[in-house]
Amino acid sequence: MSITLRPALPEDAAFLFRVYASICADEMALVSWPTEQKYAFLQMQSNAQRQSYAQQFPAAQWNIILRDAESIGRLIVDQAGDIIHLLDIALLPEYRNAGIGTWLIQNLLDEAAQINKPVQLHVDKNNRARRLYDRLGFRVIGDTGIYFSMEWHLGDNGP
Repeated sequence: MSITLRPALPEDAAFLFRVYASICADEMALVSWPTEQKYAFLQMQSNAQRQSYAQQFPAAQWNIILRDAESIGRLIVDQAGDIIHLLDIALLPEYRNAGIGTWLIQNLLDEAAQINKPVQLHVDKNNRARRLYDRLGFRVIGDTGIYFSMEWHLGDNGP
């Protein structure tokens, strides 16, 4: 199995939306809206997320995660300043819990260690990925009520 990244292209828009919708599937299952209404809502939310990231992190790199040349997820990282921001990592459901996310984040942490930069992220308090971030050495540095701000730094947490 070969995991690689490539820059997201305009023609990846439908795939990126599919990834976004897949991470919202559990929440959408709780509402009794018609399919068309769910789709419109998810489109609106996906566009809002993209615009927010573009505003806050204009230099962020949007990547498609590939497994043996097949698109399986997205990785959005901003390395422009003194902090590496892991904005988003998301895999299609059939590729989750296979170690791919761990491997990608560990590679990012290895890179951060080489250049002595901390890595920060935000995670929903109910997101199962929180356990992964804890295991990789991230620590909570802030609490917005809904999200935890977390940071990894070589000097604080080790590799």
